Amino acid sequence: MFKPSKTPRLYACEPGIDFPTAVLTGLDNRLKNAPPEDWARITILVNTQRMARRLRELFDLGPPRFLPKIQMLTDLDNFLPDGPSPPSMSGLKRRLELVSLITKLIESQPDIAAQSSCFDLADSLANLIDEMQGEAVTPEDIARLDITDQSGHWARTQQFISIAQKYISAAKSAPDPTARQRENVLKLQAHWTKNPPPHPILLVGSTGSRGTTQLLMQNIATLPQGAVILPGFDFSMPRQVWNQMMGTFTGEDHPQFRFLQLTRNLNVSPSDIEPWTEDFPPSVDRNRLVSLALRPAPVTDAWQREGLKLSNLSGATEMITLIEADTLRAEATSIAMRLRQAAECGQKAALVTPDRMLTRQVTAALDRWNIIPDDSAGTPLHLSPPGRFLRHTALLFKNTLNAEALLTLMKHPLTHSGGARNTHQLNTQRLELKMRKSGLPYPDHANLIACACNSVKTDDAEIKEWATWAANLVCSKTVDGNLPLGEWLTRHLTLSQELAAGHLPIKDSDLWEKQAGQATKAIMDDLQIQAEFGGKMSAGDYVSIINAILSQGEVRDRDAPHPNIMIWGTLEARVQGAELVILASLNDGTWPEPVEPDPWLNRKMRLDAGLLLPERRIGLSAHDFQQAIAAPEVWLTRSIRSDDAETVPSRWINRLSNLLSGLASLGGPEAWADMKNRGEKWLTLTRQLDASPEKQKALRPSPCPPIVTRPKKLSVTEIQNLIRDPYAIYAKHSLRLRPLKPLVQRPDALLRGVLSHEIMEVFVKTTLDNPELITVDNLMQHANHILKRDFPWPAARILWLARFNRAAQWIVDTEIKRQKIAFPTAFEDTANGRLKLSNIGMIIEGRADRIDVDPEGQVLIYDYKTGQPPTKDQQKHFDKQLLIEAAMIEAGAFATVGTRVVRAAEFIGIGSNPKIQKADILDEPPSQILKQLVKLLSSYLEVDKGYTSRRALYEDQQSRDYDQLARFGEWDVTDEPQAEKLL
Repeated sequence: MFKPSKTPRLYACEPGIDFPTAVLTGLDNRLKNAPPEDWARITILVNTQRMARRLRELFDLGPPRFLPKIQMLTDLDNFLPDGPSPPSMSGLKRRLELVSLITKLIESQPDIAAQSSCFDLADSLANLIDEMQGEAVTPEDIARLDITDQSGHWARTQQFISIAQKYISAAKSAPDPTARQRENVLKLQAHWTKNPPPHPILLVGSTGSRGTTQLLMQNIATLPQGAVILPGFDFSMPRQVWNQMMGTFTGEDHPQFRFLQLTRNLNVSPSDIEPWTEDFPPSVDRNRLVSLALRPAPVTDAWQREGLKLSNLSGATEMITLIEADTLRAEATSIAMRLRQAAECGQKAALVTPDRMLTRQVTAALDRWNIIPDDSAGTPLHLSPPGRFLRHTALLFKNTLNAEALLTLMKHPLTHSGGARNTHQLNTQRLELKMRKSGLPYPDHANLIACACNSVKTDDAEIKEWATWAANLVCSKTVDGNLPLGEWLTRHLTLSQELAAGHLPIKDSDLWEKQAGQATKAIMDDLQIQAEFGGKMSAGDYVSIINAILSQGEVRDRDAPHPNIMIWGTLEARVQGAELVILASLNDGTWPEPVEPDPWLNRKMRLDAGLLLPERRIGLSAHDFQQAIAAPEVWLTRSIRSDDAETVPSRWINRLSNLLSGLASLGGPEAWADMKNRGEKWLTLTRQLDASPEKQKALRPSPCPPIVTRPKKLSVTEIQNLIRDPYAIYAKHSLRLRPLKPLVQRPDALLRGVLSHEIMEVFVKTTLDNPELITVDNLMQHANHILKRDFPWPAARILWLARFNRAAQWIVDTEIKRQKIAFPTAFEDTANGRLKLSNIGMIIEGRADRIDVDPEGQVLIYDYKTGQPPTKDQQKHFDKQLLIEAAMIEAGAFATVGTRVVRAAEFIGIGSNPKIQKADILDEPPSQILKQLVKLLSSYLEVDKGYTSRRALYEDQQSRDYDQLARFGEWDVTDEPQAEKLL
């Protein structure tokens, strides 16, 4: 196919040319008059499976002919003279072996690293081993490095490098894939030197960024019938720029640097690279503009000189649209709208980005129009239903079960999928509602079953059986010690399969069904096979390894994607073509991605050892950008803000902007403005799409329900609500709505108050018969016991105990004084009051924290406050709890103490700043309070009296349970309440 040549055959296609199509076109041109069997003699080596599929699809389009051999460049066994090399070691086995070796090192030297970091260190060390083997760097080469200025770090690094050396030496019989590939390439080099293959061999689509791949490219380029076809080669870059990059490493981040390395290793010049076809890119002017914008930093002075040679900047950028959205969501929506238009017009469009979060948002936005994009990455396996399910069940071994984790598992679509799924869902809904009403932050075996049984009004054997099944599987599964990996897997898979089957299985569960289930099972089966190399590990380590292994897998969507709408990673985009290419997430730190820190070797050590420099990844990303921006139509998108922080535009956007801004005489600023204006039109459409229809805002409510639906019974504490927020009384009693507790209960002020009340009650009761127990030690003993029993938050428990301890001495001192004045007679469990107001048909109920009776038979009422006790003014206008309780006692409403004279009423503040706050029963005697109460309640028995929302709150910003029902936010407290009579 090729004429004899004294120089290596290097061909290339310019950025913007559909590379697979160009490969086929070039073969057509060269085999135009050749016999048909010559097609079958050609071998084409590609670097991705997607490239291989695309080439086969193009050949399938016709005309009829023999198909060349198309294979991956990592599959070289058929070329080897002595047959295939030994199979490579499983990547999972290698990782587990490295974890085991690193764990032993950390156990022997605990100061070298944290035990929890062994998996991350194993991954990083595995990458270093791959790189060493791919670049032919031995541990001895690294050991000889000059480390005079970093001996402390180097001493630690050497210990890990010694692990790598032992691993490499022990892996001769079963090398890992990287070592096996280099060994095969070296064998081929020796074999082809003596016996060059007579048939054509083409290596297409690779940039030679890895040492082993570049060595293979060199071998093939020098074969009598071999050739290398490079993607995205910049034919317009001047010779002096190539020369300036030679001999230095300043150009590592340049998109064309990999090609310069290849030509230097082959002793040729970049000018010796020939076009593979006579095809032209969609826009030659745009390619020249981008080439100049991406010049290496030391030679950007050429912008002023060569920029003036650019022509037709408007034409170069007329098919480029720049989207600078306010948020990531707006960026995703605008992209989805453009992809929808492409689908409608039959235009082939591709989204290219390394940001998987953005691709998921775009996919979700496209679902609005029932468009499923062809995503090259598929769905990460750890985010698939079986992946999530296995991760949730693994956490049962690590974390104490809480309500959120329980319901997450119970609601998972794979749970109880072996039969009676409807019954399971009904029981789960009942359980959740009961948990939200009564609170169950940390379910255990007993209270989970009890909560489920109490969720129905009558005894139900079926729900008890179901709850027992669930409790047996998910409660008390935490493991403190270390277990072999095989034991963890057995426990984990057994638990997962039983949970997926259900308590009355009638068929196999759906855990291993469909593509995601099959892919997950394959990974777990492989892990079981390699488990012997994993050693012992903790529950946390096991959870980490499950998450890491599942995150490395992916599964393709089973639904047929749209044929013209694609999502590509940057690797796939190198060898694909589309009419519209959208380059998204063009923010610094996303594209290009930041250079990952190397825990082993710094930049100078890498350079001296012959390893890849960190800038290499940026150069590859720059090459991806240069190829993608050369498409027929291009969108460049970014979000101005991300996670409430300002973003920085990608360096390539900045370079393009700066170059155009400096070419005022050629219309550069206008060209840039036109790009932004085209984007702004789409952003306007995006805002219109997401804009909610204009609706009239709600008015401040003050409903007037029928008298018969108004409450006839209120508690003493609800009187404050009736004064401050009457709407809450209406919602609770007239509408009978109750706020549900959060699943994950927090150690909030309400719970602290409840437990503090119990501590004080238990403490005082124990001192009634033995006043000598009024001590700080006795008080703190009860506090410790109650908080340990009822407060499952260790960190907050310590803080609360410390706060309580600060007030303990004051509590004891004042308690001694209180018991000298009067004897504690009734507590919260017995001090229940009920006052009938017959003249208005209302009942007031109250429960006093504590009632003491003095020797004269008079009563002292106490109320404990963990927060700030109400001031005198607050009690006068709003917080009348103690004053009303005093009136109830004098009216005989408390059966425990009967009708008595109230001597005093006090709030006992037991918070951070303990204090006594008296209720002034002299200024506001019980008889007067009773009249005020009757007047207040009577007013709400009038037809025209409304229950105003947020009438007189202590703080306007205070959140209330019924704010959403009242649509607070559409109005504020300065608005006049609108009375509305309800039927």
